Amino acid sequence: MANDESPRFRPVDPKVRFPELERSILAFWEEANVFHRSLEQRAHAPEWVFYDGPPTANAKPHIGHAVTRTFKDVYPRYRTMTGHLVHRKAGWDCHGLPVEIEVEKEIGTSGKRDIEAFGVAEFNERCRVSVRRYVHDWEELTRRIGFWIDMDDAYWTMDPAYVESVWWSLKRLHERGLLIEADKVTAYCPRCGTALSDAEVALGYESVEDPSVYVRFPIVEAPAADLVSTSLLVWTTTPWTLPSNAGVAVDASATYVVAERDGDRLIVAEPLAAVALGDGWTIQKTLRGEDLLGARYEPPYPNVEGAHTVVSGTFVQMEDGTGVVHLAPAFGAEDLEVGLVQGWPVFKPVGDDGRFTDLAPEFIRGLFVKDADPVIVEDLSVRGRLLRSGTILHTYPFCWRCKTPLLYYARTSWYVRTTAVKERLLDVNDQVDWHPDHIKHGRFGNWLENNVDWALSRERYWGTPLPIWRCPGEHVTAIGSLAELGTLAGRDLTELDPHRPTIDEIAFPCPQCGEESRRVPEVIDAWYDSGAMPFAQWGYHPELGRGEESFAGRFPADFISEAIDQTRGWFYTLMAEGVLHFDSTAYRTVVCFGFIVDEQGRKMSKSLGNVVDPMTVMERYGADALRWVLLTSGSPWSSRRLGDTVLEEAVRQFLLTLWHVYSFFVLYANADVFDPDADPAPPPSSRPLLDRWILSRLAGTVREVRDGMDGYDVTGAGRRIQAFVEDLSNWYVRRSRRRFWNPGGDGGADSVAAFHTLHECLVTAATLLAPLTPFVSEEIWSNLAAGRGGRPDSVHLADYPRVDEEAVDPGLDDAMALARQVVELGRRIRTETKTRTRQPLPAAVVHLADTLGSFDRLRETVAEELNVKRVDVAGSADVFGRWRARPDFKVLGPRLGPLVQAV
Repeated sequence: MANDESPRFRPVDPKVRFPELERSILAFWEEANVFHRSLEQRAHAPEWVFYDGPPTANAKPHIGHAVTRTFKDVYPRYRTMTGHLVHRKAGWDCHGLPVEIEVEKEIGTSGKRDIEAFGVAEFNERCRVSVRRYVHDWEELTRRIGFWIDMDDAYWTMDPAYVESVWWSLKRLHERGLLIEADKVTAYCPRCGTALSDAEVALGYESVEDPSVYVRFPIVEAPAADLVSTSLLVWTTTPWTLPSNAGVAVDASATYVVAERDGDRLIVAEPLAAVALGDGWTIQKTLRGEDLLGARYEPPYPNVEGAHTVVSGTFVQMEDGTGVVHLAPAFGAEDLEVGLVQGWPVFKPVGDDGRFTDLAPEFIRGLFVKDADPVIVEDLSVRGRLLRSGTILHTYPFCWRCKTPLLYYARTSWYVRTTAVKERLLDVNDQVDWHPDHIKHGRFGNWLENNVDWALSRERYWGTPLPIWRCPGEHVTAIGSLAELGTLAGRDLTELDPHRPTIDEIAFPCPQCGEESRRVPEVIDAWYDSGAMPFAQWGYHPELGRGEESFAGRFPADFISEAIDQTRGWFYTLMAEGVLHFDSTAYRTVVCFGFIVDEQGRKMSKSLGNVVDPMTVMERYGADALRWVLLTSGSPWSSRRLGDTVLEEAVRQFLLTLWHVYSFFVLYANADVFDPDADPAPPPSSRPLLDRWILSRLAGTVREVRDGMDGYDVTGAGRRIQAFVEDLSNWYVRRSRRRFWNPGGDGGADSVAAFHTLHECLVTAATLLAPLTPFVSEEIWSNLAAGRGGRPDSVHLADYPRVDEEAVDPGLDDAMALARQVVELGRRIRTETKTRTRQPLPAAVVHLADTLGSFDRLRETVAEELNVKRVDVAGSADVFGRWRARPDFKVLGPRLGPLVQAV
């Protein structure tokens, strides 16, 4: 060994405290500027593009965000180490309802009226301050979990350059007829006072119990005179919409029946009659749905003239209900569509606050619509219009931010015509590599198939202002930049804050008629902001000559990753805006992941007291332990359990196993004064069998890990590393332990081979692990490899291991696997026969099938492990005993009859 007897490696405490170790690693990364150096050294390498989906800075990050940060970190680290330049620009989603509601909690307001009394300017300033405060918490989590991303040059969706880039895109949509103002029924939150997009609606469904009522609609005029004394039976779960009834729809091609009981005659679809009516009814007549068309009826509540007729509806279903559908054009998309065709008035007796106005029947005025349900049901019962009522458990949409039940209102809003590019969206989705694959044509593909126009405008305050100015003559001007706005207004506005209320004060003469044009009051959906990040993060604006070069080289992304619910959120808005603006997908590969539940499989919630704080977890177990569990404990897109038990197992079964091998090596290498630079490494081919086997296992592991990471299977890759570490610890080191006991270092060839082999295994394992567990990998590298043989001072500046094809020995791998299987069987027999391993036995007898040649060279290994003098190979299994068969005559007799005597 080396002549200089000073230790070559920093002593390692076997009782490691991972959180403390990680804090020292964090300090090293910062002092040595390792992240930025990892980018600088790849400056001329092929670029691999990653987009950071901007989290909304409206609260402290939770454990789900730790999952996001981990998955977003592991693949860019890997791609950097495999020779790519991977820019990682952080982003913060600053606008929208999440931020507004958080500020409302702080200042004690509830709704738009309170906000306007408080003052829009001050409210928006509070929003800006709140965002900055929570971003600090996010930066702390990001740093602590080891997510390498440039937070110094982050994009903020509230920055003026970002807003201008969004304006540019909206102006182009308006010019192309893809941004329109229209009257449609859209989801509306009465508490927040704004419309929501379908993507937002999809985020807020909950199981609730609602009324289930069957109501009589008496026919007053019909094509067949005998129907006049009959009532249409209507089923609804929203009694509050009945005061707005304008018509009913039937399936013209379906069969309906007239049923009678005690003089009460009702019309219902034949397939649904039994369930809808119950017992005691007699079918008097059958008729086609078309026979009912044009009939007039008495509505539950009088409202408008020229309505209340029976029409045909292709949307009438026969799965539930009565086959007679109540239509209220003010509160249903299909209802409004039919109403416009029929020329029915849109009667809307509900205000923006969700309460009935003076247009409603007096007994429900002022009530919130959902609170009016039981009152209306009672009134219908008293008036003899109610057949029966109950409740139904079904899913209903709630506001994804404030949890208020959503209502569907006929409103004037601004829409992006995503339906115009539906087929192109489906085409580009086919080009995306989805993980898991079934999302492509399942959850996400179905969403695209059912695509509706994007409800873009929001009647709120803190958001990107909709860049539309309008004059009294209804001439519309779309603005693409502050410079353009300044030109029209006749003053320099380039330094203006493009938010409400400042932007609302800017007026200009209408370019078409000269009348004063003022901005419409709406802001836009914050999801549009985040979907614009591929171009807006660079302040992209061709007309201003800004951001074009940065954007052109970084679109589309090679990789994005978020939770699976983003199929309705960011994944969709990214793709929609990519197609709308650039006729391209915005990403090539997407990895989805599922949600974290507690150790009992329950959803984490404050009410259950089972919420896991990521910062607390990392202070107790370390970031590597948390990352390891998140990356390897199960399929990324399935729900995974997290708690103390899982984390303790990760530390004990993997991190400590690796650490103990590392500690063992350093202890004996220092005792033996081993120096990997000074002590020449023997060629692998000349090393002992056990060394050649573990090096072959190492090469195979490198191949499997690279294949896994290239295929975005970090879970499989991590498990293969863990299997290798277990083999290294429980077989190689244990079998080789005596080879390291060489105090003073006499330089024996066997000892040198063992030290070099274990050193290579540890350094390579640390490099393989670097993207997954960056802290412990850095520690092992810094002690065993940094600065040696021209290696960099950080494992994250190293190249990812490549397969050493010369080390691969499949025959030896198979032979060792067989030997270990024999040892396992032998130990099991000792256990079953209560024969202690310490008790030597004369022989072990093994029967093998066509593997004798490969097994021969490992007989000695098996003998040592089983503590037997020799291992014999039997030519037949008969040596272990013979089978004897005894006939069961009670069974055979009835089957064979007289022939049983021959048995």
